[in-house]
Amino acid sequence: MKDYKLIFAVLTVAIVWGTTFLAIRVAVETIPAWFVAGIRQFLASVIMLIVLLSRKEFKWIGWKSLGYQIIFASLMLVVANGMTTVAEETVSSSLASLISACSPILVFLGSVAVGLQKFSLRALSGVLLCFSGILFIFWDGLKDLANPDYRMGMIFLFCAIAGWASGTIFTKKLNIQSGNITLNLFYQFLFAGIVQIILALLFSENYNFENWTIKSISAMLYLSVFGSVAAFFAFHYALTKISPVQVSILAYINTIIAIFLGWLIMDEKVTFKFILAAIMIICGVFIINYKPEMFRRQKAS
Repeated sequence: MKDYKLIFAVLTVAIVWGTTFLAIRVAVETIPAWFVAGIRQFLASVIMLIVLLSRKEFKWIGWKSLGYQIIFASLMLVVANGMTTVAEETVSSSLASLISACSPILVFLGSVAVGLQKFSLRALSGVLLCFSGILFIFWDGLKDLANPDYRMGMIFLFCAIAGWASGTIFTKKLNIQSGNITLNLFYQFLFAGIVQIILALLFSENYNFENWTIKSISAMLYLSVFGSVAAFFAFHYALTKISPVQVSILAYINTIIAIFLGWLIMDEKVTFKFILAAIMIICGVFIINYKPEMFRRQKAS
């Protein structure tokens, strides 16, 4: 019997997370990036709080656990999500999604550095393939680096993937138990939302609220409700049914969807070199993360 809930969860993760790069690009058209990121996370924390209160699961998690959530939120939400949002003020959504797809390279290299993973020739070939793809991107856009706004956007993107990789390695290294995921997420979203709104008030040159369009506000609400909450719940439901390695395959679909939507809706330029770079990066990341169990059915527990 087919598990339609699982199919729906997998499609939700693949499609929704694939659309977040486009939604960010639309949101930052009229709303300063730090406001987009901050309001997105703060609203997500409110939704999580409502869920927790309805389940009677809301409680204090203790200072030690709170410290872990703050470190995790700082790396994964404030730095990774926030800086990706800032970058998309000057960088296309398709390019942002493709650079973000490189984060598993840093996760792998960082894991090797701290002794969490062994280096292999297969992994080395995957890393070289990914870096070749990145070189293809800059081959096409080298002249764009002369533009200081574009250059800062690229710096923010690389800071973002470094933050995501650091958060992933931090979780692996300390072997942090997830506990109540919804409760942990509430504290993460709340902390990130407050910090990012403070950053918005400090660094946004012009945040005239009357200039915020309905289209940008709708994109920001979409990011909060679907990108931060719905996709996350779907992701964790999928994890209860199939292996984490199988779920990780969705990351490749996200990038393809993001590039396609950027081209279709935002009329973003997608050259042959860009497509070739995308194929090289996705193949490289796949080689690095490949495990035989990716394509095996998980036995029912």
